[in-house]
Parts: sequence; structure tokens; C-alpha cells
Amino acid sequence: MNSPAFPPRPRPSWLVVGVASEDLLRRHQVGGGRRAAAGAAGLAAVPSLHTAVVTCMDARIDVLTLFGANVGEAHVLRNAGGVVTDDVVRSIVISQRKLATRDVLLVQHSKCGLTTFTDAEFCEELAADTGIEPSWRPQAFPDPAESVRRGIARLRRDPFLHPDTRVRGFVLDIETFALDEVFVDGERAG
Repeated sequence: MNSPAFPPRPRPSWLVVGVASEDLLRRHQVGGGRRAAAGAAGLAAVPSLHTAVVTCMDARIDVLTLFGANVGEAHVLRNAGGVVTDDVVRSIVISQRKLATRDVLLVQHSKCGLTTFTDAEFCEELAADTGIEPSWRPQAFPDPAESVRRGIARLRRDPFLHPDTRVRGFVLDIETFALDEVFVDGERAG
């Protein structure tokens, strides 16, 4: 007796993610871990350039390559959009107060996913899907340059950042990888 032919069912997105994470774990086992250990051998936890970079989690952005940097030279903080959140502030303060960083580069990018929806739309989607509205906001933005300006201003006025903190912001063109500096309150490069 032949069983009926069923078309293959599409994989649920959580299964695809599970398969991808297994691939990353396999890569770690076959040499990634050893290469990472060799690259970090002898390096201190204190970044040698005393710089923290805040940027988007977009998988196309390789921060070390973008700045011609090496492992051990900078702290890299990533989140959706490269937005200055409470957790980013917390991490920068710890980076400064315990690990001697002084400079902060804030880098958001063109064509960011956070420009494609509003906070209200996203929270409504989550509430419709789960029955619960999140206690946090996605911090979506229509304009990366304006979001960078807000982030720079927030960092510069935070009382816990070291008084010598230098904050600069940029919008990265995601196609050419050119950096366009963003200024606040009429300041200009000089």
C-alpha cells in the first residue's frame, strides 16, 4: 500500500534558526574556537584604543574591518538599530569606569530595518501575536541621522559617563560603507 504523497511542509522559522545555530556551533568545534583563542592570546580586556563602538546588529556590518581594527582594540556594542538604550549606556559606563575607554563612536546606517516601522506598529503586532504588550519600546526611527543626533546628545549629558568622554556619530551608507559624520547643535568638524 502506497502512502499518499504529501508536499513538503515549509520549515517553521524557529527550526531554520535552530539549524543555523547548530551550524555555528559546528564551526566553533571544527576550529573556530581555537582560532578565536589564538587571536585573543595575550590581549588584555582593556581595549588598546580606549574606544567603544555602538552600532547596529545588521549582519553585513563587520565593525573591525570597517575601521581597520584588530581584536582587542575596541569594545563593540550592538543592538537593533545601534540605538543608545539604557543597556548601551550601562555598558559604556562600565567600559569607561572599569576598562579605561574614553571615546565612543555611534554608527547607525542607511536602509536600517528600524526605519520600516513605528514603535506603535511593532508593539501592536507583538500584542496581537502574544496577547501582551512589551514593557520596552523598539525605538524605531524614520531618519538614522536624527537618531544618531539623539544618541550623541543622550551620551553627552549622561552624568555617569566619564567627564573626558568624546562622542562622535555617523551614518554608514550600507551600500558603499562610507561614513557621514553627524553633528549636534551647530557643531562642525574643525
